[in-house]
Amino acid sequence: MPTTAAPLPVTPPPFATARLDALPLEPAYAEEMAAVLADPVLYDFTGGEPPSRDALRVRYERQCAGSPEPGERWWNWVLRVRTAGEGDAEGAGGVAGEGTGRADGEPDDRSDADSAGQPAGRLVGYVQATVRGPRAEIAWVIGTPWQGRGYAREAARGLAAHLASAGGVRELVAHIHPDHAASAGVAVAAGLGPTGEWEDGERRWAGNVPPPPMPQQ
Repeated sequence: MPTTAAPLPVTPPPFATARLDALPLEPAYAEEMAAVLADPVLYDFTGGEPPSRDALRVRYERQCAGSPEPGERWWNWVLRVRTAGEGDAEGAGGVAGEGTGRADGEPDDRSDADSAGQPAGRLVGYVQATVRGPRAEIAWVIGTPWQGRGYAREAARGLAAHLASAGGVRELVAHIHPDHAASAGVAVAAGLGPTGEWEDGERRWAGNVPPPPMPQQ
């Protein structure tokens, strides 16, 4: 009899990059994430406004419960800057979540210390993906105080690799405002390119994900 792939879990596996740990979303992160997402500038291109702690907890509870659509998975992670001494594990990445794709980030041109202080050990953003079979729509956001360090690009690359290895994803999609140059740069880093398709004023970006290498015998 032909075999079928096991369904993906509702809770995504964690992953790591050189500087970041991507931790599966939990409602308990709502208070800290409300501070990360508090700058109204984050919503200049996507619309909306900073969520309150209580509203974010409700949203996270809904996301953690999983998509009601059969065969669809909402995978969500918060991003924590790894503390000194925890090792630099280059990880495969992954992501999923409800909503349209978003991207925030700039080239890595600042040190790890800024007006927000040393970020090691704290949450700085999130990545997410809605996984439907071999395709995933992805999104990523880095809080304003921690932009400019390359975290968004690093997280997006890790996410793409993780989705390929943990989720069997072969195509990535994101939707980005045409004036959001920083988001476009992050998308390119993740292997996506602009298409001629549009949705709600945002350009559709897409790219293929190479399968993970076969383990050596």
